[in-house]
This record gives sequence, C-alpha cells and structure tokens, in this order.
Amino acid sequence: MPVTVTMPQMGESVVEGTIERWVVREGERVEKDQILCEISTDKVDAEIPAPETGVVVSILIPEGQTVDVGTEIAVIDPEAQPVAAPPSAEAPAEEKAQETAQDTVRGAAPEGMTEPGAPVAARPSEPAAPGAAESAPEEGRRRYSPLVQRMAAEHGVDLEEVPTESADGRVTREDLLAYLEQSRSAEEAPAASPTPAAARPAAAQPTAAPPGSLLEFLARMRVPTYTAREGDRVIPFNTIRRRTAEHMVVSKIVSPHVGIVAEVDLHRVVALRDRVKAEFERAQGFKLTYLPFIVQAVVRAIRDYPRMNSTVVGETVVERTGIHIGVAVETERGLVVPVVRDADRLSLIGLARTVEDLAGRARLRQLSADELQGGTFAVTNPGREGNLFGFAVINQPQVGILRVGQVQKRPVVVETEGEAQIAIRPMMYLTVSYDHRVIDGVTGNGFLYRVARYLEAGDFEV
Repeated sequence: MPVTVTMPQMGESVVEGTIERWVVREGERVEKDQILCEISTDKVDAEIPAPETGVVVSILIPEGQTVDVGTEIAVIDPEAQPVAAPPSAEAPAEEKAQETAQDTVRGAAPEGMTEPGAPVAARPSEPAAPGAAESAPEEGRRRYSPLVQRMAAEHGVDLEEVPTESADGRVTREDLLAYLEQSRSAEEAPAASPTPAAARPAAAQPTAAPPGSLLEFLARMRVPTYTAREGDRVIPFNTIRRRTAEHMVVSKIVSPHVGIVAEVDLHRVVALRDRVKAEFERAQGFKLTYLPFIVQAVVRAIRDYPRMNSTVVGETVVERTGIHIGVAVETERGLVVPVVRDADRLSLIGLARTVEDLAGRARLRQLSADELQGGTFAVTNPGREGNLFGFAVINQPQVGILRVGQVQKRPVVVETEGEAQIAIRPMMYLTVSYDHRVIDGVTGNGFLYRVARYLEAGDFEV
C-alpha cells in the first residue's frame, strides 16, 4: 500500500517549509530512513527520511516550493518496481516538472509579526504535477525551472547569458553553477591580464527583497541606497540573515530600547574557575567558561525581578512562569539563539553541559525548531577580544537582553577593613537592553545590579 510523505512539523510556531533539494528521483528505490529531500524553514534546516522501504512513485512538490506543514510532498510504494532513469536525462524529473510551476514562494513572517495587519506574501499557485507531459519547445527558446530562476535571482545573473548544451534549450542547475564558478574565477583573475568588457560575464547585483516582506516595505521608504560598482562583492542574504534582518528591524520598531551598564569585579569567579577548571575538563570533556556563571546569575536576578521575564500581549504584560534563557551562538550561516529550557532548575554544571551541547549542535545545524524558540530572556557574548561593552537588540517577544563584555585586569579601588586600596582585579562590563514599554529604570537598573552582585559574591557550586 502506498505511503504518503508529508511536510513535517518542525516546531511549535513553524507553519510551512521549503523544499530546497530532492536527493532522490521518481522511480528510484529507497530504503527506510534514507534521506529523500532537504527542507528549510525560518527556524531550522532539516532532512526528510523515507518512512518505509519502497519506490518513489511520485514527487508532488518541486524544489524551491514552499508549502504548509502537513502537505503531501511524495508517495512511496513498497510493492512497486524501480524504474531506470533514461541515460540521456540531464536533470531529475522533479526539476523538469518545475518548468510549468510558478516561482512564487510564500514568505514566513518573523516571530512577533503574526498579529493582524502583519505583512504576509501571497500564496504560490498550484505547482504542476511532476512527470506531467511537456509541450515541444519552440525553436531557439530557452527554458528555466523555478529553482534555476530563484538561484539566478539570488546571484543577480541574467539567465540569457548562461550557456547550455541542452538540445531543448533548458538551462539546468549545473549550467548555472558552472557559470557562477566561471564568473568568480574571472573576478579573481590578476589585473595584469584584464578581460575585455564585452567578454566578461555580468557582475552579480543586489537582489530586491521579496514582495510583501518588511524589507520590501522599508525599501519603498526614502532611505539612501547604494548601487553596486564593478569590483564590489555582492552577497545575497541566506535564510538566517534574512530572518535576522527582519527580526531586528521589527524589534527596534516595536520596543523602545533603553541601555544600562554595570562594571563587575569577577575575582571570586575567576579564582573559583581556576581552581576547578582542570578537573572539570577531565570529568566533562569540555572547558568551563564564564558563561554558565553569568547565566546562573541572570536566573537568580530574574527570580528577584520577574518583570524581566515577561512579554507584551496587546496592552497587557504577561510575566512567564518558566525561565528559559536564550544563548546567542555564531555559526557559519549567521547568528542563532538556542534556548536553555527551565534554566532555573539546572545546576551550574547542568547549565554548562546544556550550553555546550546547544552551541555545538547549532554549529553543525542539528538543532530542532523547538530548541530555537520559547526563550523568555537572552544572553549574548560577541567574543573575548576587543569587546569592552555594547548594547544588543531585544529578541522579540522578550523584553530584555544581557550583553557580556571582555574580562580585563584593571586597577580598581577596593575596601579592605575599612581602608580604600588600589588592587588589580579582573573586571567586566555587563549591559542590559530593556523594553521601556513595560520595564522602568528602577526595575531595569535593579535587575542589572543584582546580576552584578551575584557574580561578585562568587557563590556558585561546581
């Protein structure tokens, strides 16, 4: 009996996904748990495995198409016989089928923009069924699948200039990739042997934001723009960069940000860490950083100031019961913020393990969508070198974020038995950005002061 493969639910707030690439073809036999396709959502990328062993009898959604969760994307028949692909095939059947599909993709609204009135792009038209008969090509006509058109738009390429050896004029994904590589090589060639302008491939140009997106709305405002010149490197936004851009702009529009700074003496935390770090690394298999100490101090301060753990819903403030701390992690594809669930229930070692696990899997693109949402407060650390202090943008729908500065040894005045003395101490600046709609100065300042005092007390169990 045929088995239907559907677009999976990749997280509580994820309602759609995009088929980025089919790994298999129609008529191909697959084993259970073999990868069928790669998908992308606004939260996370993933691979879809085969639920049963059998033959892929139908691929229902072409590459590049965005569909709702639960939409049927393929059919596997355990009893069918595999069909050999024709030897002259230039592209997977599903790519050929895309030629009759509209290259219209519905964009996902960033978290915090799902209220009535939020910009939502139009839904795509129904895609043509894979394997549908194609009309004979017109003489000299060039043909492009939606996938190829989307890739060309992302790289600013005129498809009419992409050479192809296909008899029917089809420009395949491989043709475009070869053209891009050729263009890149030409740009990096030594200036001593310049290529005539007429022979050079077209330079990549910035692409417009998709219709209906926040970036497209801002593009229509009177904001100075820059026109790319020859020699400029144009880098299209990937999914994470696009979502980050939208999310940060939304946050700045929605929340009136206020920033405050505190200086913290970490000599007790440093002494504790130095005393236990060697044994900790032998027992746990990774290094003990300052971050777990900071997260635990934040959790303690949130207990004292629960308004920092709130969110705004309409004209009400909701103080959340669970304390779930988002920890910003830099990856090759951009910044992600995995969430440490119930951080108030974890020991310092438990926090260290969880942060290490989330950060490692974030860099390997192994996080689920649920691990990237539901945070109630965030902590970000831009790095150890040259980072004195700065102010982060609030991660909506939260109302506060703490930013960690570099630890530096500096001379400071300390009190010893009532006497003021100068001592060399490891000092660090902490900053908090808070939403002034619901956080007043007394609350925001009191929260940061309490975080600093918890760290200075150095009362942690390792």
